[in-house]
Amino acid sequence: MEDDLDPHGLRLPIKLDATSNGEFVPIPLSERLKKANHVAREQADRLAKKLGLKRREFLVTSAGAASTLLAFNACHAEGQRPGGYFEVSKDAATEFELAQAELGKKEFIFDVQGHFVNPTGAWLKTVPAGQKPLSNFEKAQCELAKGPGDRAYLNCLSGGEFIKDVFLDSDTDIMVLSFVPSTREGEPLTIEEAVATRGIVERMEGSKRLMLHGRVNPNQPGDVEDMERLKGFGITAFKTYTQWGPSGAGFWMTDDVGVAFVEKARKLGVRNIAIHKGLPFGPRSYEHSTCKDIGPIAKRFPDMNFLIYHSGYVAGKAEGPYDPKRTDGVDALVTSLLEAGVRPNSNVYAELGSTWRFVSMRDPTSAAHMMGKLFKYVGQDNVLWGTDSIWYGSPQDQIQAFRTFQISDELQARHGYPKMTADLRRKVFGLNAAKPYNLNLGAIRQYTETDAMAREKAEYAERPNPHFATYGPKNRREFMNLSAWSGGGP
Repeated sequence: MEDDLDPHGLRLPIKLDATSNGEFVPIPLSERLKKANHVAREQADRLAKKLGLKRREFLVTSAGAASTLLAFNACHAEGQRPGGYFEVSKDAATEFELAQAELGKKEFIFDVQGHFVNPTGAWLKTVPAGQKPLSNFEKAQCELAKGPGDRAYLNCLSGGEFIKDVFLDSDTDIMVLSFVPSTREGEPLTIEEAVATRGIVERMEGSKRLMLHGRVNPNQPGDVEDMERLKGFGITAFKTYTQWGPSGAGFWMTDDVGVAFVEKARKLGVRNIAIHKGLPFGPRSYEHSTCKDIGPIAKRFPDMNFLIYHSGYVAGKAEGPYDPKRTDGVDALVTSLLEAGVRPNSNVYAELGSTWRFVSMRDPTSAAHMMGKLFKYVGQDNVLWGTDSIWYGSPQDQIQAFRTFQISDELQARHGYPKMTADLRRKVFGLNAAKPYNLNLGAIRQYTETDAMAREKAEYAERPNPHFATYGPKNRREFMNLSAWSGGGP
């Protein structure tokens, strides 16, 4: 392919790197993780030659993804007994039908956290002349960057690229466009722009593959007053960041401003409150990123749904068995629910954006504990699929990792974690989110299986061209560049 986005096959289909979503400083790979990438590349070379393929040809197949996951398994298992692993048959690395059976699409996938940057948005008016925010990101070097204008590179992060990443290069059926914390003047994606992007897909036979949040920070003047206008855009939830505020100070959902926010949402008939927890933007925001307010607010408003984005996870900290003494991470969410008497599978939902991507690739044992605790205490019906893409590129690698992930028998027996079955994965991938987002799955499947996007995807699958690249910052310099215009982190 003359237009191949990675003609030499330099990138692996399962992306193990330091990329963050801009909400935490990128954490470099350990020597073990660097070795995992090296082993995966060597194995891809060897198997491609064995099959008579070029490395790129091999890597874009399901067998290429299977080979990469098997290499990661081997490196994670060195010298230890991992609590989690990718359940992939050895033969799947060379047998294409077997690889497709194990890693191919078999579920309805509803991703409740996606992002993109509008390359011509009003937010650019706040960027000083001569500055080029996001220009040092790897994905910002695509062919579209060669267009006219000093900031043409932002087209590489645009809605069109977003749609390719999500709907052509991954198995995602529906995605929610979410928002980042910002001043009212500095949003990199406004609700009006999000509606326009949704229209790109909806013009294709009304396929309704994109849903919208409305950003509200109740500690920012004007946001609560704007909620009625936001509802008019057909939003499915209000999204808030308790660790953010225009003066740098966060808030609790149980504060007067938090309670007033929930009451206004209930009055407007919007039952979903998406709350960013975990992934603190810095020391000053750390306290308000924890989950101690979630149980009390959920108990106070049993008719509202509280969707905990990132599940309270703190990047870089290992997850172990539930520890009631821990005041952050998933454990803090669990403690808050237990102390408030909020039972599993009630009105609190745990969303996996960024958390799954970070722990599953880097530390399968932490991933096993994290998922096990969420299933046990939040409920098997209340864990929601989210990927935080575009920051991590196409979400397909996260999908394939979750589709094959298994909690070890030892951790299941010791801590009461469930086995990762096909039914449980189907719940997380999309069935669980159908309840709070009020989806008619029968109607949705009618158009996601036959609409113009489905036909375009079937045609694209004949000659797939994924880039296997990530968008977000990979080092401190890129992180600071992103933070400079986003007001403290997306």
